[in-house]
Amino acid sequence: MVITLRRTAAVSAVAVAVGLFLWWYGNKHDFFDLKIYVSAMRSWQDGNPLYDYSQADTVQGRLYFTYPPFAALLLWPFGFLPLGATITIFTVGTVVALAVTTWWLVAPVARRHGWSRGFAVGLAVPLVFALEMTRETITFGQLNMLLVVLVLADLLFALPATSRWAGVGIGLATAIKLFPGIFIVYLLVTRRWRAAATAAATAVAATLVAAAVAPRDSWDFWTGAFWSTERVGRTDYTGNQSLLGLLSRLVAPDQPSRALWLVLALAIGAYGMWRAARATDPVAGLTITGLVGAVVSPITWPHHLYWFVPAIVVLVDHGGRWRWLALGTYAVAVLGVVSFTHWGAAPVPTDSVIEFLGRNAEVLLCLVLLAVLPISGGMASLRSARTGAGTQEGEPAERETAEPEYQGGDREP
Repeated sequence: MVITLRRTAAVSAVAVAVGLFLWWYGNKHDFFDLKIYVSAMRSWQDGNPLYDYSQADTVQGRLYFTYPPFAALLLWPFGFLPLGATITIFTVGTVVALAVTTWWLVAPVARRHGWSRGFAVGLAVPLVFALEMTRETITFGQLNMLLVVLVLADLLFALPATSRWAGVGIGLATAIKLFPGIFIVYLLVTRRWRAAATAAATAVAATLVAAAVAPRDSWDFWTGAFWSTERVGRTDYTGNQSLLGLLSRLVAPDQPSRALWLVLALAIGAYGMWRAARATDPVAGLTITGLVGAVVSPITWPHHLYWFVPAIVVLVDHGGRWRWLALGTYAVAVLGVVSFTHWGAAPVPTDSVIEFLGRNAEVLLCLVLLAVLPISGGMASLRSARTGAGTQEGEPAERETAEPEYQGGDREP
């Protein structure tokens, strides 16, 4: 009874502290991105070309609706709703998605270490809400947590259970926003051929549905808007925490060598996917894959960097000195790069070591984690040691027999 009261008090104290922090931080972006979505849908419903819609921004100039046509089909009904209702739906959806995905990641670690799952998750959920990624997601009105749910559901549940539906979630996420396509690469390098084919087929099918419903706008996107990175924003802006963003800030207002960026991106991507393929801990594998996607994508905003969350879980699970890296990762993820420092709107180069570290903190952290995140042990030690023929096409027997057992704990309510 005393232990329960102490745990309840600890969880309540953390939740109150984070709540006060978020109240102090405030709604800095006033759902800016969500307002672009809604306005673009209303303009589209009025008969205007979807990808012609733009909205002024004091830093970036003009911003456009940049998601693929399939995402537009999903967002289309929100053009008929009052803005307040849409904001409520997106905010509640993000809150629920964060709570659910935190349970999926933390509960198995608590079970492995003999901790109370309710206590561990109760501490973890409010701590996740303090991250810059979460604050930016909610206050911009972003939909990226929907994509995270689809990806994690596939990789943590459908895939280990050898479900015939494995890959559908990743495919849908890729059709909504192209970033999750990196997880199709992950399925390929880990030799999950059937799931990879399902994911690719699902993405193509969803894209074709959108093309059938909106052929002109689909043509405009795939032949024009898709190739125009300036529609998303300036690559040198500090909020762009990708490799291209780092290189752009070194030479701004000039443009970095695209050949250099491509060579570095390919090298980093190849190394990262090699590590992901070798991972015996499935959470480490998917985390490294997400980090690779963040680094090599031309544009990576702070709200894209959910992958710090599973990285911290993996580090805490391994214990010892890794928990110091977990603490450092959490600190960087809370402070972020745009939340507390105004770097100015002018395209100017980084001219000191301190400024270089401050303006590139999250992409540098991505590179560190991509290189050193432990890929064996941890959650993987929950796997069975038995051997036998695999049940997934092309999958090594050790991976096949292990993952369904590991996921058993995740399914508990």
